[in-house]
Amino acid sequence: MYQPKKYKKDNPDFLFKFIQQHPFATFILNGEKLLATHIPVLTKGNATNFVLYSHIAKHNEQSKYLKDDKGALLIFQGPHAYVSSSWYKEKDISTWDYSAVHVNVKLKIQSREELEESLEALVTRFEEPQKNPLYYQDIPRKMIDEHLGLITGFWCEVKDIKGVAKLHQGYDKEDIDSITTHLEKQHTILNSALSENIKKEHTCK
Repeated sequence: MYQPKKYKKDNPDFLFKFIQQHPFATFILNGEKLLATHIPVLTKGNATNFVLYSHIAKHNEQSKYLKDDKGALLIFQGPHAYVSSSWYKEKDISTWDYSAVHVNVKLKIQSREELEESLEALVTRFEEPQKNPLYYQDIPRKMIDEHLGLITGFWCEVKDIKGVAKLHQGYDKEDIDSITTHLEKQHTILNSALSENIKKEHTCK
């Protein structure tokens, strides 16, 4: 990952929380060519000692390359957007603000029991906020048994982790106010979320 010094994020709490807040990751590994899949990835542990876990379909081309000790890359992306130079008080160059965390990992295939525990945790994580949640134990057992045979679960041991957040560090309050106002006027969830990240970075109220 390219990490300009002023955008580098290496605080363990930041990295851990970022992954938890943006769990839908790009999973990349090398087969006969580079292969990528977009999957939910969860954490187990704490900011200073954790593993990641997920699963993919056995019909997925990546599946045949899954094996213990195989290296892979997980990319977690935060909100991002184009920032026009017309928003600055003085002429400048347009750019793109974004945040991301890259995690190099070593894989370990899960046992069936571990896969079931992982799936239960995954369903719980995303069903809890629902009005009428349907938890793992509420799914018919026959359906679960049929599904388990079609997927492969895996642990991801963290070998290297890097973060970056390009949020207009170094700009003054007048430009920051203008940037965030213009982003919010575009009325998209992504741009509004980016605006909030920029404000937090600059401790704007």
